[in-house]
Amino acid sequence: MDTTATATGEVVVQEILAVTIQVHEAMRTDAQLIADIARAAKIIRKALERGNRLLIIGNGGSAADAQHLAAEFVGRYRIERRALPAMALSVNTSSLTAIGNDYGYEDVFTRQVEAFAQAGDVLLCISTSGNSQNILRAALLSSGLNVKTIGLTGADGGKLKKCVDLCLSVPSSETPRIQEGHTFIIHALAEIVEAEIALGPER
Repeated sequence: MDTTATATGEVVVQEILAVTIQVHEAMRTDAQLIADIARAAKIIRKALERGNRLLIIGNGGSAADAQHLAAEFVGRYRIERRALPAMALSVNTSSLTAIGNDYGYEDVFTRQVEAFAQAGDVLLCISTSGNSQNILRAALLSSGLNVKTIGLTGADGGKLKKCVDLCLSVPSSETPRIQEGHTFIIHALAEIVEAEIALGPER
């Protein structure tokens, strides 16, 4: 067995864990971020209680996060309750490739927002950099459709921070650490919304 390689791997794991813990500790002690996560959950919960939908967009790993959150709402997170209408707009490969081919990749989400979004819906925009053009264009379009917009990003929020009604930024500039923070926020949103909906409307 190559003990040097094993030792090196263990060092890398320890370093990753240390940085991850630092990022999560920074999140835990950021009173504004904690309040904004709770506020985002309230925005989503109120929309779902009105019969509106949560639309979620993201590229790459963020597309996986979009599907992840949609699955938590349509299925269940921890509590047995009614299915909640949430859609990841990154899952229809025919739509994505047709729009990308005919209009350009920057419009793969705007065309779907135009097709599906209704006044009162919520659009959750996931971008680790906050600068993805297709995310920014969808956020701007949604604002004109009376659709609430929430950004899920990192560092200073990038350009997305100015394009959404509420921006949740993980305090890191490293994409993997931001994505780990996004997973926590996704789970927090699912847990809060699910528990409050289970209690009934207008608490």
